[in-house]
Amino acid sequence: MSETVRCWLVERDYYDEDLVTLVYATPDGSRHLTQQLSTALLSKKPPTAAKDVEPDRLEPVADEETRTRYATEAERMADRHDPDDRV
Repeated sequence: MSETVRCWLVERDYYDEDLVTLVYATPDGSRHLTQQLSTALLSKKPPTAAKDVEPDRLEPVADEETRTRYATEAERMADRHDPDDRV
């Protein structure tokens, strides 16, 4: 089994009525995974507060302001939710 990194949901954006963008980030905000999913899929399988992601799927966060925002939101989510909580 490969090693994974716990990432927390830090951003949700509704692109249109049929597509949602979810961003999961590492606790320090330095890396993230962006997923675009249909609202139909999300209604069947809602997003969770956190997910374990393979390191090679994570992208670096380009700017310091976004890293700080992601780290703050990841900490808030970790304080308020269990990883498997649907959010």
